[in-house]
Amino acid sequence: MTKEELIERISKAVPLSKADAGRALNTIIDNIVKALKKGEKLTLIGFGTFHVGKRKARTGRNPRTGEAIKILARKIPKFKAGKAFKDLLK
Repeated sequence: MTKEELIERISKAVPLSKADAGRALNTIIDNIVKALKKGEKLTLIGFGTFHVGKRKARTGRNPRTGEAIKILARKIPKFKAGKAFKDLLK
């Protein structure tokens, strides 16, 4: 499913125009991103938790040359599905 298809489904399920549904979805996504940028954890009961993980610095290999390269430590977004969500997928 694409973002456009999700917007269309939202507009059909709730009495909203596609434009309003798109703005609502964009607002939700923007707020998730802002919370993660601040280092906050966002929990949606029954769905899951968004949080920021950390990757350690490591040595990798350039696939073309085989040369060793340093990969810097970085923060990455993570999602852990909630129990109710997992149970729906069984």
